[in-house]
Amino acid sequence: MTAPLPLFDLNPALDASALAVQFAATRRLQIRDLLTERSAEVLAEVVQRQTPYGLAWREAGAAPQSLRAEAIRSLAPARANEMWQGAAGAVGRGDYGFVYAQYPMLDAYLQRWVPGHPLELLLEHINAPAFLDFIRAVTGIPELIKADAQATLFAPNHFLAVHDDRGTNDEARRVAYVLGLSRDWRPDWGGYLTFLDDDDDIIAGYRPRFNSLNIFEVPQRHNVTFVPPFAPVGRFAVTGWFRDR
Repeated sequence: MTAPLPLFDLNPALDASALAVQFAATRRLQIRDLLTERSAEVLAEVVQRQTPYGLAWREAGAAPQSLRAEAIRSLAPARANEMWQGAAGAVGRGDYGFVYAQYPMLDAYLQRWVPGHPLELLLEHINAPAFLDFIRAVTGIPELIKADAQATLFAPNHFLAVHDDRGTNDEARRVAYVLGLSRDWRPDWGGYLTFLDDDDDIIAGYRPRFNSLNIFEVPQRHNVTFVPPFAPVGRFAVTGWFRDR
């Protein structure tokens, strides 16, 4: 019998009580070495090499949109450029916009896009009592009952403009998370998760780190900085929200 993949084995050295003290200070935290090294390597392989990414974007005055991987492969270059220009133009005019590669794990799980894909198991792990109990303990929010998830890839020319996660009228979102799966990321490659105050000064920022979990209570103003064309690799992560209903 084949042994199951060690896809989401938590690091046994994690101290939830100590992490809770750190989180309470600013209601955000980067937890390094979330998983065992072997588990992080297996998950990174799945996210980087075995995931069929589509695209998510938002243009000015429009609702967020997405296309699955097979639709992206057949997309005309002119249309792809038009989508990027629409999203970038929105941000240039002070509106909210974004472009990044995406695999919406909850949709894929419920609609059986790729039955048996390892990310189906990952979604179950994220929603298992052991991990939810850990997140409840760190955040001090016992009402958290579930999480959604998406695999994301911020490739060159991708970005996520400033927002606070309240724009969807979805009050069930309580804690956002980003599980980083990129190694040796350099500051000049962008892709940082940054937090801003009401004067638009950056008050905190997290470098994309391999096997790190960024968590923050909603709402907080934040963005993912532009990944420039010269970045030689993309920023891989699993992201989503912990919810109370």
